[in-house]
Amino acid sequence: MKPRTERAPRRTSPAEHALRSLGRALGAGAGNAWRLLRQVLALVAQRIRPVTDVIGPAGRLVLVGSVFSYALSITFGWVEFTYLATTLLAAVLVAIPFIVGRATYTVDLQLNPHRVVAGGRALGQMTVTNSGERALLPARMELPVGSGLAEFVIPGLAPAAEHDELFAVPTHRRAVIVAGPAVSVRGDQLGLLRRIVRWTEAVELFVHPVTTRIASSAAGLMRDLEGEITKKITSDDISFHALRAYEPGDALRNVHWRTSARTGQLMVRQFEETRRTQLTIVHTADSRYYASEDEFELAVSVTASLALQVIRDGTGLSVVSEKIALRTATPVALLDDSSRIEAVSDVFATLRDFARAATRRLPPPSVVMVIAGSLIDLTEFRSAQTLFGKDATTLAFRMEPGAQSRLSTVSGLTVLTIGDLADLPKLLRRVHR
Repeated sequence: MKPRTERAPRRTSPAEHALRSLGRALGAGAGNAWRLLRQVLALVAQRIRPVTDVIGPAGRLVLVGSVFSYALSITFGWVEFTYLATTLLAAVLVAIPFIVGRATYTVDLQLNPHRVVAGGRALGQMTVTNSGERALLPARMELPVGSGLAEFVIPGLAPAAEHDELFAVPTHRRAVIVAGPAVSVRGDQLGLLRRIVRWTEAVELFVHPVTTRIASSAAGLMRDLEGEITKKITSDDISFHALRAYEPGDALRNVHWRTSARTGQLMVRQFEETRRTQLTIVHTADSRYYASEDEFELAVSVTASLALQVIRDGTGLSVVSEKIALRTATPVALLDDSSRIEAVSDVFATLRDFARAATRRLPPPSVVMVIAGSLIDLTEFRSAQTLFGKDATTLAFRMEPGAQSRLSTVSGLTVLTIGDLADLPKLLRRVHR
C-alpha cells in the first residue's frame, strides 16, 4: 500500500487575486452608492415636503389621474384623454392661490376646569388674535377634541383684534381628553390643496372617575401609631410578649433585671413583631374579566374610592394595574392616573401571574385588595391570595352592576360583590365586625 501524500496548498494566481479585489471593491462601491442615494433621496424628500404636504388626498388622486390620462393620450393618440388630463391639471393650478398668504395669528387655548368628575361640565375657550400689522381675511381653524374635530370660521381681523370661540367638552365617560393642537387651514373648496399651520400645543383634560366617601375605620387599616401586631416573635420591638431564659448573644438591654434578681437567673424580654400598615390594591384591567364597559368603570371607581381614603389617612399604599402603577403621593395624582386606566387583553395568562409581576418590588403588604369583574373565577382570587402569605389580609372585590351587593367567605377568602358604588362603605364596615 502506497504511503499517503499530502497535497500542496493551491496557490492563488495574480489574476484571481485581482478579480477578488475588484469584486470586493465593486461591492463596497455599490454599498456606498446605495447609502449615498438614500441620503440624497431623504434630502430631496425633506426639501419638497413643504410642497407635498399641502397636497390633499383628493389632490393626489387628481394628479395621478392627470398623469395617467396623458400617458393614455400619448400611447393611443386619444385626444379625449388629453382634454381630461389638461382639465385635471388646471384644477390643481387654480387651487394654488387659495393656499398662498401669510397669517399672523396668536392663539390661546384654555380649558376650564382642567379636571372634572365624569358627568361634570367642562368648557373650552380659543382666543385668536391678529398679532400682525395688516388686516387678515376670514380663515378656518380646526381643533381636535378627543376623538372628535371641531371646526371654527374665524372672521376677518383688524390688527390687534381678537375673536373668541367657546366650546363644550363631552365628559360623560372617564378619560384623558386631549384638546388641540389648534391649526389654521387654507385651501380650495374641493380639498385638492390644504395648507395647515399649527398654532398651539395640545391641552389635557382629566375626567376623573366617580368616587364615594369611605369612613376611615372602614378602610381595613390599623391607625395605631405602633403599627399592626403580628404573631411573629422577635427579640427587638415595642409590643411585649413574654420572658424567657437568657441565651448567649442576647442584647443586655432586653434583660429584665427585676425578674432576674427574683429568680436568680437572667431573663430577657420577647416581643411580638409589629409593622407599619401597608395596603396594596391590585386592579386588573383585563377585559376577559369584565362583562361590560359599565362594569369596568365601576371597578375603576371602587379602586379610586379605596385609594383616596388610604391617602387621606396617611397610610402606605401601592396601586397597580397591568399597564400603569398609579401615583399615590396626592389625591389629585391618584385620580389623574386613574383616568388613564384602559382595558387590556392577553397581557398575563392569569390573575396570579399579573399580581406576582406587579407586586414583586413593592413593600410586603398587610392588607391586599384585589379588584376584578364578574367574569372572574373565584379560584383565581384564591390563587392570587397565596402570593402574600398568612400575615396579609386579602379582600377580593367582584364587580356586578345591578346585582345585590353582598359579603361572603369562600375558603377563608373574603369576597365583596359590588352591585352599586354607594354600597361600598356599608360592605367595608361589615368586614371588620
